[in-house]
Amino acid sequence: MEIDVELSGHNETLIRTSGRLNLISAPKLQDVLAGIIGQDGRSRLVVDLTGTDFIDSTGLRALISGLKTARAAGGNLRIVGAGTQVKTVLQLTKLDRILQPSEAVESRFL
Repeated sequence: MEIDVELSGHNETLIRTSGRLNLISAPKLQDVLAGIIGQDGRSRLVVDLTGTDFIDSTGLRALISGLKTARAAGGNLRIVGAGTQVKTVLQLTKLDRILQPSEAVESRFL
C-alpha cells in the first residue's frame, strides 16, 4: 500500500491510499493518521480511498482509530472515493454511518 499526505491550510490534511488496506498495511495507515494528529496537530483529515481496491477488518479498525483520535483532538475524519468493495464492507458493517463516505474528492475538506 502507498500512502501520500497532502497538507492544506486551516488544519486540513488529505491522505491518499492505494492498494490493499489489510492486515499488512493497516498498521502503517494507523501510524500515519496518529502522527498527523499527534505530531503535526492537524485534526481535520480526509482519507481518499480512490486507489484502494480492498479493505478488511484491520483496515476498518485503522480508519475508526483515526476517527477517534481526530475527534479527541477536536477534528474529524471523512473518507472519499470508496470503490465497490470498500462500500460493500462499510455497508455490511454499518460503518458507513460513522465514516460518512463521500464520492467527490472536491468535497474532501471539512
